[in-house]
Amino acid sequence: MTAEADRSGGCQCGAVRYRAKGELGYPHLCHCRMCQKAAGNYFMPLAAAMRSDFTLTRGAPKWFQSSDLVRRGFCGDCGTPLFYDIPEADSINLMLGSLDDPDAIKPVMQSNTGRKMSWFHALDGLLQEPEPETPDRENAIAASNHQHPDHDTQNWPFGETS
Repeated sequence: MTAEADRSGGCQCGAVRYRAKGELGYPHLCHCRMCQKAAGNYFMPLAAAMRSDFTLTRGAPKWFQSSDLVRRGFCGDCGTPLFYDIPEADSINLMLGSLDDPDAIKPVMQSNTGRKMSWFHALDGLLQEPEPETPDRENAIAASNHQHPDHDTQNWPFGETS
């Protein structure tokens, strides 16, 4: 199953931006230990963009060779994980959380489930924090937000011309 559209995404600080045209293939959650460590999370959501349909639109990622076969691209400024890449392959995997609209791509499979957290089945049963009655903290965070918006910008940070 694939999702088709023109997708954009990038890192938290906006130093690295990309665009992927056409289909994103094999949207899935990987639970392997390498992906857990690379994401700093319990799993990594990925989908493949054809290399011919993939373009960096701002900046360039730093790369970490996580194995002889695979390198992982991330923002050298803010550290956001962005890509899982096998250079010889026809596609490059995008970290779905780095898309401007991550909700648009629903994973259809899980891989390496032997490393999946044993308690995931209980997540829906966790207590949920109520929404704050006074949005003071949220307003303070929003007023001082340095995160790149979820869309392409001509200049970033705003006001810079490079």
